[in-house]
Formats: sequence, C-alpha cells, structure tokens
Amino acid sequence: MADPKTIIMFPFMAQGHIIPFLSLSLQLEQKGYQITFINTPLNIANLRRTLPPSSAISLLQIPFSPSDHGLPPLSENTDSLPPNQIFDLLVASTALKPAFRTILNNLVESETPPLCVVADFFFGWSAAVSHEFGIFHVVFSGAGGFGLACYFSSWINLPHKNSDSGEFTLPDFPEAGKLQVTQLTPSLLAATGDDPWSEFQKKNLPAWADADGFLFNTIEKLDEIGLSYFRRKFRRPVWAIGPINSSLSLSTSGAPTRKKPGPDKEKEKETEKLFQFLNSKPPSSVLYISFGSQTTITASQMMQLAKALYKSKKSFIWVVRPPLGFDINAEFRAEEWLPEKFKTQIEDENRGVVFEKWAPQKEILSHKSVGGFMSHCGWNSVLEALSRGVPLLGWPMAAEQFYNAKMMVEIAGVCVEVARGTSFEVRSEDLREKIEEVMSEEGKGKEMRKKAVEIKMMIEEATRDEEGFRGSSVEAMDDFLQAPLLMMKKKNGTQ
Repeated sequence: MADPKTIIMFPFMAQGHIIPFLSLSLQLEQKGYQITFINTPLNIANLRRTLPPSSAISLLQIPFSPSDHGLPPLSENTDSLPPNQIFDLLVASTALKPAFRTILNNLVESETPPLCVVADFFFGWSAAVSHEFGIFHVVFSGAGGFGLACYFSSWINLPHKNSDSGEFTLPDFPEAGKLQVTQLTPSLLAATGDDPWSEFQKKNLPAWADADGFLFNTIEKLDEIGLSYFRRKFRRPVWAIGPINSSLSLSTSGAPTRKKPGPDKEKEKETEKLFQFLNSKPPSSVLYISFGSQTTITASQMMQLAKALYKSKKSFIWVVRPPLGFDINAEFRAEEWLPEKFKTQIEDENRGVVFEKWAPQKEILSHKSVGGFMSHCGWNSVLEALSRGVPLLGWPMAAEQFYNAKMMVEIAGVCVEVARGTSFEVRSEDLREKIEEVMSEEGKGKEMRKKAVEIKMMIEEATRDEEGFRGSSVEAMDDFLQAPLLMMKKKNGTQ
C-alpha cells in the first residue's frame, strides 16, 4: 500500500477555531496532502460555501443534534449562542466521541487509512480514540505557545485561589512572571476545582498528554518561552509552523467566507474612501482600531474611547460594532453610541474614519500610513500586526487574549496595554495618553515601532523557503509531516 496522504482535521465548533484549521488545511493541500475536514452538519454546510473552487478538501459531517444537549435548534457554533450557553456546547462536544470513532474505523477499513489526525485542544479525548486505530495524533492550537501555556497552567493549578493580593505566579511556569486576577476570564476566576468548567478541564487538559505532538500557529524565536513549557511538560515534539497564511475572512453568520465576487457597491465605495484617507496621511501616523469579529466594548467605554481619539488629535480608522448588550451584528447607531457630532466632525477634519462591522484588516495594516493597532489581542490579529511591523495598543477581553497582551508588553516590547476587559470603566484621559505614547514619533512609540519591525523580519526569516535557506517554520512543518511516517516505519519494523 502507498504511503497514506490523508490528514484528518477536527476543530471545535467556533469560528476562532475553524478558521485556523481551514487555513492550515489549505496550506497542507498545496503540499499535496488530501484533507478530510470533520465538523457538525451546519458548520460543514457553511464551509461548502467557503472553499475555493480549486480546493479538493473533503468535508465530512459528524452527526450532532443540539436539542439532545438542551441547546436551541441550529446551535452548532459558538457564534449562534449567547455567552452563557457556550460552555453547554463545549460539554456537548464530548458526545462526538462515538461518531468520531466510527469515522476513523471506516477510514482505516478503506484502502487509504489516514496519515494523522490534527485535532482541537478542546478535544483532548480524540488522542486516545486515534491511538485505538494506530493513527498519529497532534493537538493544533491557533493560539500562541505563551498564551496557551498560561491558560493550561492556570486551569491545572488554579493558583489565584491562594492569592490574597490579587497577584500570583504559575507554579510550573514561573517564566511567565506575575499575573493578576484581572487577567482571568470569568469562568477561570470563579473556578473552585469542583465547578462545571473545572470538571470539564480536569478531563480535557490531562488528555493532551496522550497526543504525539503539538502544532502551534506561531514562530519559534518569538514564542520560545511558551513553546518550551509544552516541551518540558509533555516531553513531546512541539512544532511552531506559523504564521499560517489565510485569505479567509469571517461572515457574521459564523461561517468563514472568501471575498464575494460582487461585494455590495456601498461597501466598495466606503473601502475606496478608506484607502483614499490612508493615502492622504504621512507614514506611521494613523491608528487602526478593531476588536475582532466577536468582541465589543461597553457603551460607556465606547464613549470614552471616542473622546480620547478626538482629544489625541491623531488620525485613526475605527471598526465599530454595537456595544455589549446589543446584537453585535445589528446596525451601528452612531448618534446614540458616540459623542454628538463626533462622526461628522472627524470626517470634516479628515481626522478619522468610522467603519462599520468589517474592514480589510490585512490591507489596512499593510499600508505605510498605519503606525499602531488598538486590538483585543486575539492571536491572529497579533500575528497580522507583527507580520507588518505595526506596534499594538492592547485591550484584551476574553480567552487567552490577556496573556497575549502580557507577552507583547513584557517579552516582545511592542505593546502598551490600554485597558483590560469590559467590566471596568475607562477614562478618556488615560486612553488619550496611551494613544499619544504609542503614536509618538519619539520615545516609546519610536522604540516600539523599531522592535515591531525587528519581529517582522524575524517572521519573514521563519517562513522563508528558498535554495540554501529554510526558515524555522518551514522546517517545523516538514518535521511534523515526517513524524507519522517515522512512527509507521518504527511500528512496521518491530512487527
């Protein structure tokens, strides 16, 4: 039988997980591998509309009925659920185990058993199931090594429970430095070790030890502290294969999308105006503000940020969505959520652009006029900024974003944290000072831009693949793809 070339991709049902998996799938497909992408029926239906016509990725439904788990109908993605029900979907996902076993069994009995399974870190159980069939299994994280190491260690140890001061260190990851309770998500902050979230993590996280290795969407040199934690903890290969390139964007329905062939004329005109605005500005003078496709700030925080932007006298592009408590995909009501006449004033003065819902982020960050990015510090956004040498103003809000911001401030030196979360009030004066600090052509702003350009070069080097030189991410990808073949040869040699 010929060497198997099929790779199974199995992400958790959330667009922040599906997108990196799909991007990695397209990259592996270009290398000549056949990809079988497993997910629940609605997510697969959305993905069918997404795949480029040239792709031969096989999309495979795994049976799932939300109502069997007390979830509303059609709830197969975190994007279609209110925040308080996301955990229910996570718990429900453990019920996919028998169907996943059946899928692997069918594939193994076919002529071409898979080369390996690449699974989500929420699916710790998938390693043992893969090994039942002798299939190589890796955990893939769209998050960086440092962020996931802090996340893993915090959940395993719950060290904040022993802190009276609100400050603590991670017992098995002291290199991360001091953490504060304000950097913990509500579920982690409330964790006692016996609560539902802890019960889930107690089963999920130790199961990572069953994996044959870990794949990270990061680069070795930038993220060595986090990556070394996993190498030390699990004694398994850890491959930094990032940044994984993607031309995918996100639709509001939770489906990843490619740019539609005929975007609506109105949005096209707005985008054209946006780039005219950028072209009219000096290099590194524009601040870009976007908090990702799924996060937003409170109405009062939005008001304070608008005032800070106006007082700062800096040029900016701000991608806005309705504030917390409102439908994030609804129309944005500027007259209600921004200071009076704010939008018309900044437009009249050619000072800023308020852009609704979605903007072409990579193109904006690539423009020479952009000198800073205020971000929620989702890992994809961090990589997109650093790949273009743009420093950050961090406003983390959820998941491992707090740890990403910490890493960018303390280790990379390319970020100033402007605020933390959405349960705190912010003052326009504080925000203005930090905006001016990062956007300044002197002092800290200049220093951060210099460091960001150094990291940009570091990323370019890691992904370079030419005669006589192969970057660390290119080599890591090759090593990863060789590992299951080596395991097979070893197994066949000992039989």
